[in-house]
Amino acid sequence: MHEMAVCNELLAQVRASAVQHGARSVATITVRIGALSGVEPDLLERAFTIARAGDYTDQARLVIETIGVRIRCRACGNENDAAANRLLCSACGGYTVDLVGGDELLLASIELQGIPDAERSNQGENAQGENSYV
Repeated sequence: MHEMAVCNELLAQVRASAVQHGARSVATITVRIGALSGVEPDLLERAFTIARAGDYTDQARLVIETIGVRIRCRACGNENDAAANRLLCSACGGYTVDLVGGDELLLASIELQGIPDAERSNQGENAQGENSYV
């Protein structure tokens, strides 16, 4: 299950960000996963419950946003959504297409808790006294 390796790398980046900003902990981690990324959201979520143990992230919540497949047809230039297993242009039926989106695995945002006041005033504060970084 390579999702555990993905989780470990993701959490290493998140923990480094928490240290950089002097945060006490991480509340929420939001990731965007494309349908063609090779990462299964359910497996990533299961791996996350194990991998999050440790400094800063032991109580973190994972939010997964899925991204559909988007293609651009080389024949007619149309850009449209497509099924992961059917990369055909919806306008002309062409099969010579370029992938525009859907293979991403992105760390979209991190919600940090317990950032010192000096850091908070430099970055902006949300309603709960926590900050989100993209």
